[in-house]
Amino acid sequence: MMLPLYRTSMTLAAPAIDLLLARRARNGKEDRSRLGERRGLSAFARPPGRLIWLHAVSVGESISALVLIDRLLEEADDLHVLVTTGTVSSARILAGRLPDRTWHQFAPIDRPAWVERFLDHWQPDLALFFEAEFWPEKLLRTHERGVPIVAANARMSDRSYRGWRRWSGLSGPMFRAIDLVLATSDAQADQFRALGARRVAVAGNLKRAAHRLPLENGAASALRREIGPRTVWLAASTHDGEEEAVVRAQLDLLVRHPGLLAVIAPRHPDRGPAIAALVRSFGLAVARRAAGERIDRDTSVYVADTFGEMSLFFNVASVVFVAGSLVPVGGHNPVEPAHFDCAVLFGPLMTKNLDIADEMISAGAAIQFPDAEALGPSIDAVLTDGRRRHALTEAARQYASSGRTVLDGIVTSLHPFLDRRE
Repeated sequence: MMLPLYRTSMTLAAPAIDLLLARRARNGKEDRSRLGERRGLSAFARPPGRLIWLHAVSVGESISALVLIDRLLEEADDLHVLVTTGTVSSARILAGRLPDRTWHQFAPIDRPAWVERFLDHWQPDLALFFEAEFWPEKLLRTHERGVPIVAANARMSDRSYRGWRRWSGLSGPMFRAIDLVLATSDAQADQFRALGARRVAVAGNLKRAAHRLPLENGAASALRREIGPRTVWLAASTHDGEEEAVVRAQLDLLVRHPGLLAVIAPRHPDRGPAIAALVRSFGLAVARRAAGERIDRDTSVYVADTFGEMSLFFNVASVVFVAGSLVPVGGHNPVEPAHFDCAVLFGPLMTKNLDIADEMISAGAAIQFPDAEALGPSIDAVLTDGRRRHALTEAARQYASSGRTVLDGIVTSLHPFLDRRE
């Protein structure tokens, strides 16, 4: 009963969906020139040979998938990959990072006619749904065509799990349609089994195997010259509600570490002007990268409100606070800074990357602090104790480099699905 109701509702909702897309486009949350892709239309032809459709939700999931895409393309010359995501920011980041034989398209809205149009055009040989991206029409329509489906790096929050349990009439058929779930942990595997998944294996978290973010040497050298000999700490991918904690921490840290520079890199760069205004309200000198403002000796906070430059700031930071962990976002990927010579810290709310956070803490590769008030003292402790900082950075680098085994296991699990489609 639930599935027919969902399909009917999504079919009849076309006018409302069009209004929603138009409003999101006005607010910069959709690419107006590419709204047809949300309706299942495609701007380019399907290439010959085998094609993998990889569906992720946004920036973090897309970036973690890049290492898997590279590996799969290395192994088969006739293989192509279509990546679909749902956010403008993910499209911008992927535009310059997708390898040859890989395309990006915005995912079709989960409406029957639009999903069918998308599948008619692309005819994938394998569908990979990343992390928690589970949509009834996308999964079931793909399954009905005989296309194997693998949930890769599969995980979901406790809240999502409870929600799918309540809607078992919809979730049961959906999860039974998945041929293989590659869960990030034993606990996640148990949840997928409880939801009806037929075949579940624990593969570990692919984010551990992510490439070191590319670094443009010329830009890195220019930034280092601009900063000079000052020590830097970075608040990476902050959200509204976290910047105030960062500024308060910087005020306290400057008492013990004169000349210390704080860099705030917001998850959404368009918030740069508001963040700069917040910093000024605390009486600190601020410069914005997007405005072309330079760092001088009076600058206490630098707002890195640009896209695709996070590696520049990982490269100059002695300490990195992984944000999204002081507000209920779930925390961003702490493996990204672990590739650089910096100590990694994060707050209490790491549900999106809980497995990695726990492993890094156990390995002595990261520090978790309990609340916003502890941010400054935690950074102070690391900056003051050089031996501790060195131990953290070394352990973090070793943890990041060990993720190759996760990638090997996932690729091995995918081989049977690709081989049978040759």
